[in-house]
Amino acid sequence: MFVGGAIGAAMVIAIVAVLFIYPPESLKPEISVTSKPSADIIAEATPLFTQNLSLIEIFEKSEPGVVRVNVQRGESEDITGGVGSGFVFDKKGHIITNAHVVKDANKVVVTFLDGRSYNAEIIGVDEYTDLAVIKVNADLVLLRPLLIGDSSNLKVGEGIAAIGNPFGLSGSMTSGIVSQLGRLLPSGSGYSIPDVIQTDAAINPGNSGGPLLNMRGEIVGINTAIQSATGEFTGVGFAIPSQTVAKIIPTLVDKGEYKHPWIGISGRDIDPDMASVLNLKDAIGFLVITVVENSPAFDAGLIGSDKTIEVDGMNYPMGGDIILAVDGIEVRKIDDILVHLQRAKSVGDKMVLEVLRDGRTTNITIVLQERPNGN
Repeated sequence: MFVGGAIGAAMVIAIVAVLFIYPPESLKPEISVTSKPSADIIAEATPLFTQNLSLIEIFEKSEPGVVRVNVQRGESEDITGGVGSGFVFDKKGHIITNAHVVKDANKVVVTFLDGRSYNAEIIGVDEYTDLAVIKVNADLVLLRPLLIGDSSNLKVGEGIAAIGNPFGLSGSMTSGIVSQLGRLLPSGSGYSIPDVIQTDAAINPGNSGGPLLNMRGEIVGINTAIQSATGEFTGVGFAIPSQTVAKIIPTLVDKGEYKHPWIGISGRDIDPDMASVLNLKDAIGFLVITVVENSPAFDAGLIGSDKTIEVDGMNYPMGGDIILAVDGIEVRKIDDILVHLQRAKSVGDKMVLEVLRDGRTTNITIVLQERPNGN
């Protein structure tokens, strides 16, 4: 579970490391007529589409840029394989997929729309956002970069489409709507992925790393996980937002890794019962319970809870700072802190916390450090 928040026990999250790498079968990618090249994204950006397209148009424009990613892990008789998805990032051969798709792989093979396959090199991996970049030396005509849009403009109820290789079925498309925004997704790295898109578009094992597109044919997310008790589609899928992709991927391409900023606290959101116990007017904010030694929060003097009180048989932590705002942005719960860190902050930046301490508000400035691994 990531530090910074957990999804309720009733929500069974099937993380993609189990669900979205589908065992390969004797399925070959379908061969179809390719459409005109999509415009390059970011590095060679062109104006985004200004009007909605039909699902047919979205598929025809996007399909040439979506690839199948086969992986092998282990050696000799212990070799296991899987299938995921990805899409072309630029004409240099960089392809975006999920970190869990290529994790621990000793061989990665990318297959394009026309059936041609190439061995791929893993360029960069960021497990904290489940993003990865691989590279192929493919024929230039096959490199059809897709447009990356702005996920911050998404609205709940907006139509979207997903393209990938569910169950190894190459080039499959499903559609649905944006079900909700700003979800917090747990993962095996020890930290949560904030700002995640929830969708009801059918996403299944093998879809991981494929694009989630808006109705203008722009990528607004990367399909990553589903909520399921069975490991298959139940109407709730999750995608890493394109805002995160646009921030992380160029650094992975350039340096092979991305350094995430870190505060160094754990705690709990203020709920109505806790607000009553602490004599707070509103049930908003984040109570600091633990401050990690030698962390940015420790160096700045944040205070964690030092005692508990029992009310109606329940124990409540007391005495810790309550974070009310970061850089002037109201903190209703831990998600607000994590989203601000991911969207707007980098290692070495300063961040101003407004905290409630002993009944008074005060501002504390912290200098963000690099997130330590596994904590």
